[in-house]
Amino acid sequence: MHKARLTEILKQLTAVDAPSGAERRAEELIRSFTGDMVAESRTDALGNLIARVPGAESPPGRVMIAAHMDEIGLIVTKVEQGFLHVAKVGGVDPRAALGQEVTVYPTGPGAGAYPDGLPGYVGSRPPHILSDEERKKVTPMGSLRVDLGRPPEFFAGGIVRIGDRVAIRGPHTELLGGRLATKALDNRASVAVMLGALGYLADQRHAWDVYAVATVQEEIGLRGAMIAAFGVAPDIAIALDVTFGETPGVSGGETFPMGKGPTIGIGPNLHPGMVKRLSEAADELEIPYALEPLPGNSGTDAWAIQVTQEGIPTGLLSVPIRYMHSAVETVVLDDLDRAARLLAAFIARLDEKTLEGLTDDLR
Repeated sequence: MHKARLTEILKQLTAVDAPSGAERRAEELIRSFTGDMVAESRTDALGNLIARVPGAESPPGRVMIAAHMDEIGLIVTKVEQGFLHVAKVGGVDPRAALGQEVTVYPTGPGAGAYPDGLPGYVGSRPPHILSDEERKKVTPMGSLRVDLGRPPEFFAGGIVRIGDRVAIRGPHTELLGGRLATKALDNRASVAVMLGALGYLADQRHAWDVYAVATVQEEIGLRGAMIAAFGVAPDIAIALDVTFGETPGVSGGETFPMGKGPTIGIGPNLHPGMVKRLSEAADELEIPYALEPLPGNSGTDAWAIQVTQEGIPTGLLSVPIRYMHSAVETVVLDDLDRAARLLAAFIARLDEKTLEGLTDDLR
């Protein structure tokens, strides 16, 4: 898959809204991208999109690739005098939410007239009328209001209901140095990597069956990955996610260089044999990467997949981004291509001896 194609895919992926629990728009778009790269696809009961790419006539194993397609967002908790009270869905930072442009997806009477949602902003009381003490504090979520610019009468018929979803909007901005800033790079960047890897695999022979899964509800508890892993029952798995890119004011020990390839997770959540094989594939292709030490919970789909069924040897491949969980998440586009090529190479190297070798790596 050409890098330009990968960039265009990412642009379209980040343009759709899919907060946790309402991922249908992303699911439909991702399905359209898989096209003839997969033999079949289905959506399970929770909403995970599962696509299969067959390997050899008698495949020695099945590998699952998991990239979550949901994003953080808000949910309506009350409609009062034309303003919406909201609560966070996932790790929304109130500091970043204030003044943010949003889209409200109504479900009440008359909602059909707004298939693309209602545009609005997150507002609060201006600083001029806050007390000195209040100015020193971050405005809490409970004090924020979504303003659609509509009079109270617009809401009288119940067009916006409690429970309606609110998506955060962000501009798609191409920066210098092959960088891109937009919302939902966590984790559409990894969905793009997964699709890119499928594109590269189309030009390679691979023995194992591949199950590419766009998972749901990662931001609120890794739920989709757990269900998908149970249903697919893979022999091994690779979770794809983002990690913390180098950021001003943040210790270098907590971040990773941007523009120098993906990270490969290492720690108790990740199988040592998977770490070894991912590293070997990167070295063989001369793809730069960094090892990311994760002493406990990785906070990714890998955490749920590892302990599903009878235990699944799991690896983690991540792309560094800046300003995570904001509307201006930033990534280096070359890192996506590197991660996609590495993932495809890893899969192409799988053979009938892989599982036996993974067992030996635990001894």
